[in-house]
Amino acid sequence: MSEEDDRVRRWRLVLGGESADGTGAELEGDDLVRDRALSQLYDGERRGRGGLGASAPSVARWLGDIRSHFPTRVVQVMQADAMDRLGLHQLLTEPETLASVQPDINLVTTLMGLRGAIPESSKEAARQVVRTVTDELQARLAAELVQAVSGALDRVRRTSRPRPADIDWGRTVAANLKHWLPEHQTVVPERLVGHARRRSQVERHIILCIDQSGSMASSIVWSGVFGAVLASLRSVRTSLVVFDTEVVDLTDELDDPVDVLFGIQLGGGTDINRALAYCQTLIEQPEETVLVLLSDLLEGGIAEEMLRRARQVHDSGAVMVALLALSDEGAPYYDAEHAQALTALGVPAFACTPDVFPDLMAAAIQRHDLGEWAASHDIVTAGSAESD
Repeated sequence: MSEEDDRVRRWRLVLGGESADGTGAELEGDDLVRDRALSQLYDGERRGRGGLGASAPSVARWLGDIRSHFPTRVVQVMQADAMDRLGLHQLLTEPETLASVQPDINLVTTLMGLRGAIPESSKEAARQVVRTVTDELQARLAAELVQAVSGALDRVRRTSRPRPADIDWGRTVAANLKHWLPEHQTVVPERLVGHARRRSQVERHIILCIDQSGSMASSIVWSGVFGAVLASLRSVRTSLVVFDTEVVDLTDELDDPVDVLFGIQLGGGTDINRALAYCQTLIEQPEETVLVLLSDLLEGGIAEEMLRRARQVHDSGAVMVALLALSDEGAPYYDAEHAQALTALGVPAFACTPDVFPDLMAAAIQRHDLGEWAASHDIVTAGSAESD
């Protein structure tokens, strides 16, 4: 694009595309998204059309669009303008309004995006909305996740060659009932079932490494909830690391997912390489470590170094998986080249819905082939024939 064409394009975005703007420029691709976001904010009041609507999902989508397509300083201005021009401030400045809305994951992602603009008088009401949603998600998902992970750990501990003191006689008898000898009134225990001696006090270390990009907002909510549930399990050590161009360890906040979500700063750049470098320092026993990288893989750092570190984690014996999304929102946008490169290294990359995440963690703990696990759940991994 020539310098003149770029200048006309910018004026078209500023003037809004009315017949009198005089540019005659046609927009496409990302510029269309930018123009729609600007129109929803500024045309709604000025010309009586557009607008964000009253629903939390539409506001959340708009916030995601502006975070993805405008610089941080411009985003801050647009968010402030949205509060003043479209009445969005009523959602945030009146605790009574927050108390009357129906809390859902879209509203939580909205509040996360506007966290810095919430007045002090409304912060407690906003936290209560977030807590209502996270409590509901925990109540719905905790039992399934605990059962899946605990069951996986139990299966990992079992062995068919236990030492005498480690034999589980109940399971051994059940496994050998077909060898019952009536004349002797006994069971011949041809196969022993027992528990392997623990090699360490910590059975498994699960590291959740979460991208703070604005496009990952709903995935972050699910991650915070699942992280809190995992942290409640004594037999699992859970670490939560979030990153943009900086890396923040929120492990100490895992007891309360609300603290986790309000400790996250959506937006900014992305340095996956730096995040993986930090996660490597947390890995003490690779064969007992599961590293979940939740990211759209739009690396702003050194991509070659990111892939090199991923290979090191995989080659060390740790289980690593790249989740392109953890949500019910459909097919995510991600860097296909990086996803395919990770898959080629042995680090499968795919999106995952919250309902199958517990089974994914169970498979990872048992060190199953996660590519095969994905295929068994009709999940297409990056680099597979169906995704090409």
